[in-house]
Parts: sequence; structure tokens; C-alpha cells
Amino acid sequence: MRHNKSGRRLGRKPDHRQHMMQNMVTSFFEQERITTTVTRAKELRKLVDKMITFGKRGDLHARRQVLRVIHDQKVVAKLFEMISPRYTERPGGYTRIIKIENRQGDNAPMAIIELVEEGFVAQKDDTTDSEKSAGDKTEKSTEAVTA
Repeated sequence: MRHNKSGRRLGRKPDHRQHMMQNMVTSFFEQERITTTVTRAKELRKLVDKMITFGKRGDLHARRQVLRVIHDQKVVAKLFEMISPRYTERPGGYTRIIKIENRQGDNAPMAIIELVEEGFVAQKDDTTDSEKSAGDKTEKSTEAVTA
């Protein structure tokens, strides 16, 4: 039984799966976009989000924790200096998964996983519902007067 065991097994032994995911994370940060199967992309998203969060922290301990997963110094430097500063205001959700057509050989569902580029805009919701509805009415009346 697999009680409380999270993550997909991807048809591989644990060591092979760990090394495969480490290689995929390294390739992802090198190219900022890769094509893989949908299930691998969903598993990769978890690791990528963790690595970017470590990069946002930016301290030595975070760098060492990233080096446990990504063994290439150049890729780690790119993560900490170029990629993570883009997402300082974003609280999460650094990647997007776009499903594409199935692979021709075995009909496996494929996807493109890439970094989200557009900026994050935090929405402020300080007003109550009654203030919102009153504000909407005044905006509509001013629009009618100006038109």
C-alpha cells in the first residue's frame, strides 16, 4: 500500500527517477522551456517551483540546497542571478504547462513546460461588497454624463 507517499512513480526505480528529475530541472533552467510528457511536466513543476523559491531567498544555505538538485554551477548562477529576480513579487506559480499533440511513437500525451514571463499584478480587495456596488453605480452615472 502507498499510504502517505506523494508523487508519481513514472515507471522507474527511486534512484533513476531522482536522477531523471534532476537532469530535467537542469535542462529546464538552461533552456527555460522543455517538451516532455504531461505527467513528467507536472512532477517537474514541483521541483522547479521549489528551486525558484530558494533562488528568491538568495542566501548561502538556499544556494547549497539548490546545488543538491542542480549539479551545474553555471545553471545555479543563472537561477540565482537572472531567473529568480524576475519573480520577487510573484507568490508562486512560476511555470505554465501547455498540452500539445500526442507523441507519434507511443501516443503519449505531450506538453511544453515553460516559465511564466508576464508580470504579476497583486489585486487589492479592501472594499466591501456594498462599497463596490456603490462605486459601480457612481462610475456608470459619470460615464453617462460624459457621453
